[in-house]
Amino acid sequence: MENNYSKIISGAVGIGERQVAATITLLDEGATIPFIARYRKEKTGSLDEVQIADIQAYYGKLQELSKRKETIYARLDELQITDPELRKRIENCWDATELEDIYLPYKPHKKTRADIAIEKGLLPLAEEILKQRPMRLPGNEEDLQGARDIIAQRIAEDERSRNAMRREFTYSAVLTSKAVKTKAEEPEAQNYKIYFDFKSPLKYVKSHQLLAIRRAEAEGFLRVDISPDTEKALDKLARIWLKANNDTAYQVELAMEDSYKRLLKPSIETEFAAMSKEKADQEAIRVFADNLRQLLLGAPLGQKRVLALDPGFRTGCKTVVLNELGDLLMHDVIYLHNLQSTKRLQELIKQYQIEAIAIGNGTASRETEEMAREVTKGLSANGYSAPQIYVVSEAGASVYSASKIAREEFPDEDVTVRGAVSIGRRLIDPLAELVKIEPKSIGVGQYQHDVDQTQLRDSLQQTVESVVNYVGVDVNTASKHLLTYISGLGPALAQNIVDYRSQNGAFKSRKELLKVPKLGNKTFEQAAGFLRLKGANPLDNSAVHPESYGIVEKMAKDQGCSVTDLIADEEKRKKIDLNRYVTAEVGIPTLTDILKELAQPGRDPRGETEEFHFDESVHKIEDLQVGMVLPGIVTNISAFGAFVDMGIHKDGLIHVSRMRGRTLKLHQHVRVQIEEIDIKRQRISLAINN
Repeated sequence: MENNYSKIISGAVGIGERQVAATITLLDEGATIPFIARYRKEKTGSLDEVQIADIQAYYGKLQELSKRKETIYARLDELQITDPELRKRIENCWDATELEDIYLPYKPHKKTRADIAIEKGLLPLAEEILKQRPMRLPGNEEDLQGARDIIAQRIAEDERSRNAMRREFTYSAVLTSKAVKTKAEEPEAQNYKIYFDFKSPLKYVKSHQLLAIRRAEAEGFLRVDISPDTEKALDKLARIWLKANNDTAYQVELAMEDSYKRLLKPSIETEFAAMSKEKADQEAIRVFADNLRQLLLGAPLGQKRVLALDPGFRTGCKTVVLNELGDLLMHDVIYLHNLQSTKRLQELIKQYQIEAIAIGNGTASRETEEMAREVTKGLSANGYSAPQIYVVSEAGASVYSASKIAREEFPDEDVTVRGAVSIGRRLIDPLAELVKIEPKSIGVGQYQHDVDQTQLRDSLQQTVESVVNYVGVDVNTASKHLLTYISGLGPALAQNIVDYRSQNGAFKSRKELLKVPKLGNKTFEQAAGFLRLKGANPLDNSAVHPESYGIVEKMAKDQGCSVTDLIADEEKRKKIDLNRYVTAEVGIPTLTDILKELAQPGRDPRGETEEFHFDESVHKIEDLQVGMVLPGIVTNISAFGAFVDMGIHKDGLIHVSRMRGRTLKLHQHVRVQIEEIDIKRQRISLAINN
């Protein structure tokens, strides 16, 4: 069976069979997606991470299907069914729905009306009626009903019937939702008011609509139905089952109508409800993963001294000072609109030589930012180099502050201090800090509690792993939480690396990683290219894999210089003829990557962070006017639009129809125009302003 996997997957995902086979082999050998995509391009034909992940996902489905077949074979053995044609069909079937249809007549089930009728000896009568030849029907209605029950189940379990109904559902099924009258006036139900009388072809229902409808249904506010046109559905069944126009055919027709209403329609509706939900889940998870990727790739400020403020009115602003590495130096509480607080902030900035101020974007963020700007203006007026001010997303900070990780890092501090530290560290390096938080708690998606939790976890985990390996990490400064996501490592080896570093000092070369307990050659192969360190060999601080060091050394030798000189001299690199270094294992794709890396070794791909200012004349929704153009920051992106923070404690929405062809990114700085304001519902409609 496994020999067919490559061919089946190739046809399903549209990737060459040889590429699929090579990818499966690498996956079976324990290679990770980032490693395969970055360092095995010759074997896969330069497949990217998305393509490799698609192959991996489909491969997993086929393996599960193989396990399901074993269960089915065992059931057939139990029933002593040895039909070779049946077993051949099962063996050649690689579609989950088709496989279940084949198995349906043999599947264990609760006793049905048809089973009871068969026990009464009515199977021969049902068989005769199905032939639809003229015959004398029994006068006993109970016997006729039993025969019809047997026929109804036969129709419902027949593959032709099920496939015909699937086609009808595919092309004409309509999703309808109605309010549950007894609960329609409840406050929570008002969130779903637009679905109180909703009707749409199922194929046109959008992901966010379906997830909202299903959530409302689960909460008891809506009744939902998915149905095709009944007459058309019955007509399709009639073409399969009705062969005559007589009394026996009429009995079959009655059984067919009963089968559709009682068995077939509910079964296929359940199937399509699950399929449409799965499709909606996939779209929602894709959006969530895209947003998470953008958030994790947020530009780092870098190693600078930071003063972080977690805003608050009543309890004050929790204030922490962090050194260049994000270590906590001190903490305090500062209150808004207080002269002593202003002086205290100035003292801290001077005492600790603060280079940047990070302010959480929660409640009182705007007021805290204004206080900080007054402080920096006062410092500048007195000739002091004032720090820049940045508003930082607090998403997930409260989750982190109460987590086991936070307790391990700051066992003697309370949650407010930990939260403020997280805000400051996010400015220094958002990726290093955000990996400590469960991805779905970061809050950059919608309906994360409604989608398939296993798929969501796997997708977000894969996204974090992809980003961490794309950026690369410094093995001598990275936390165990960051190292955990490096290709081939995981929690145990990440901890071993940190322990080794604590006992032996900083790693002096990548090769020294092999001295870490339980980190063998295979793990080294998977991880080394994504780990960086500044040592004697400049390639150790690049994305060039150690297995390719010899190639770079030969390039340098051929140019009559050292590796260091080759990295520094663009003209020498331009003279390199890559074709001279092609081997059976290393081709032009890898050699091209090596040359690109030599041009900018160790470059952080995340760019640089930018300072941002809200409009100083706007503080609350009542300050807005239609037509006003304001600066804002994109805080979330959904399938239907983007949410933008304008500094008024309520995000506005740019609907996709008002983006004017622009593709927005999380935390992007934009200018938006106010199109509509609904103060009662606290809703603001925006348009992108080019």
